[in-house]
Parts: sequence; C-alpha cells; structure tokens
Amino acid sequence: MKLSLGSLYRPSRFPLLLKSYPISRSRRSFCVSSLSSPETSLKPQIPLFLRPPIYSTTLSDLRKWHDWAESLASSVGSTFEKSDNGPDSSLLCRELKWLLEDAVEDHTLVSQMGVENDRRVRMRAHVDELYNLWKQRIQERRPFQYVVGCEHWRDLVLSVQEGVLIPRPETERIVDFVSDVVSKDQELKRGVWADLGTGSGALGIGISRILGSEGRVIATDLSRVAIAVASYNVHRYGLKDIIEIREGSWFEPLKGLEGKLAGLVSNPPYIPSKDISGLQAEVGRHEPRVALDGGVDGMDALLHLCDGAALMLKPGGFFAFETNGEQHCRALVDYMENNKSGSFCNFEIIPDFAGIERFVTGFHGKAI
Repeated sequence: MKLSLGSLYRPSRFPLLLKSYPISRSRRSFCVSSLSSPETSLKPQIPLFLRPPIYSTTLSDLRKWHDWAESLASSVGSTFEKSDNGPDSSLLCRELKWLLEDAVEDHTLVSQMGVENDRRVRMRAHVDELYNLWKQRIQERRPFQYVVGCEHWRDLVLSVQEGVLIPRPETERIVDFVSDVVSKDQELKRGVWADLGTGSGALGIGISRILGSEGRVIATDLSRVAIAVASYNVHRYGLKDIIEIREGSWFEPLKGLEGKLAGLVSNPPYIPSKDISGLQAEVGRHEPRVALDGGVDGMDALLHLCDGAALMLKPGGFFAFETNGEQHCRALVDYMENNKSGSFCNFEIIPDFAGIERFVTGFHGKAI
C-alpha cells in the first residue's frame, strides 16, 4: 500500500542521547532471553493522520481549543529547555500546528478559524481528545511522536507508540552506509541482512528499499509491541515479501543462519544505566527503557552484537552498529581487534550529523 507523505516535514528535535561516558573495562556476560511467537491480537495504534474523519466540530470550538493549547504552550517558555534540554514554547507551538493539520481533514479551513462562525469541520479526532492529547504533551511531557502516532524518518512516515523507540535522524546514516556497500558488491545486495532490535522497523525498511527485490531483510525484536508496530509499517510500505519480522532476543531468531548473513545492523540500547534518569523527560519517562539501557557502561548489547556478528556473518559480510559516542566506538574496535582477532577487518569509526563519532562499521574477515 502506497503511503502519502503529504507536504509537511516534521524535523525531530531529540537531543543526542549522549556525548561521552567513561567506559569500564570490566565485562559481564550478556543474558539472552527468549520469547514465544507474537500474539496476533496485538494491534498497533493508527497514526492520527491516517484515521478516518468521522468526527466534526465547529470552527468556533476548534479555535477555542487552539487558543487554549497555544496559551498552554506559551506558558512553558524556556522552562523545559533549561531543565533537561526539552522543547521550548516556539517548538511546542510548531508541534501544535502539526497536530492541528493531522487532525483536520481539510487544511484550508484552518485559516478560517479567526472568523466566528458555526461552519462544521470534519475531524480525525474528537475535539475532547485534542484537549487530552495536548495536556499529555505539556503536562506529562509525552513525546509529540507518541501524541500523533508517527515520526518522519528519511523519506518515510513510520507509526510509533509507547513501547517503541522513536527513530532518530542520526540512525539514518546506517542506511547510507549499507547503500554505499551494496552499490560496490552485488553479492551483498542479493544476500540476507539482519536488523537486530528493529523497534519501529526503520532500519529494516530503509535497507530493504536499498536492496530492492534482490535481497532480503530479517528484522528482530524482543518486544511484542515493537513487533506489532514494525509489522504494521512493513505492510503499509508493501514490503512484506522482502522483510520478515521475527520475535526474540538478538540472535536467537536467526538460528540456522550462522555464517550466512550478508549484513548485520543495529541501533542497540547503549545508555549507561545510571544516566537514564538524567535524560530529557520525553525520553527517560516515556520511551522503553529496554531500548535505552545498555548496562553499567552502556556496552552490554554492543559487545553481544560483536560476538554474534563473528558467528553469523559470512566471509566479506558487512556490519554497522550505532554507539553512544567516541569512547564506545573506540572501545568496540579495541574489543574486536583484541578478542575477535581475524574475525573482522576494515574498521571505520564514522561521525553523526553533529560530528560526534557515533558508528562502527567493518567486514567479516575470511575464516583462518
């Protein structure tokens, strides 16, 4: 099914989850737990802009809501920004505009709100729900992406909801890395790729659009909510024949593919446990901790991914991992060079859009 992106682009305004943290040299084993098959009854929420316009209200009542919401947003000032790098009133007012455009069927009527009349407007949500949603945004610091049920990422509009990590702009770079690699190696383009901890399915979908019909992607996650949302996004983009969603922890759903993967990508949890409480309220209070918390030094999942990549990638297979910053990147390369000697080669540490070293890429070396 083709998705209409519309004319509006909403840039993300999440801060980088971290700059740099001291890394402990002590390592502890990474426990992998299993889950049974996902329940088919678990249904993801439909993004606001895709809901049918089954409600209506008058322009006057819509204006009353908008004036109230704008006043609430303006009252925040720079309070959130000063406390934890949260949104200021200017950003909240922009979000209010986006919420209004998602909720109203005919955007041209929005400009008429200043005229007092009883003309009715078809809506995708009842006006009472709009009051409730905006209270959640301001008073509870609920992420705007959860309020409207979607996030713009690359050229995609992905469904997101509580229980699923909101994809960040930085992670888009991993798709670019894959694009560069497969453009030079058709064998990798025709191979099987894995996106571990897929969340909303962002990386899996982005990579599948690079591979086209020649390749295949297996996207895994241990969260049943993430599995439901990723499956919804995959079906909306008509990619169910290219992307297979599997439930389970990390490499567990990939049994039988040892030494066969052409590529492996992941944006794993990498925030040190002690730093979760200091994150922006929208992140720390609302996004799933399991997708953020990387253990004592933030390296648990990253090291587990390295160990698994050495077993799962075929000779010449490519990997790309997102990390918490420079120290993580360098510690990861050091780990692979010293503990997985001969398994990997051609490491690269690549910065994100802000110039912070964020990604580690490389290839599986030929077996000795």
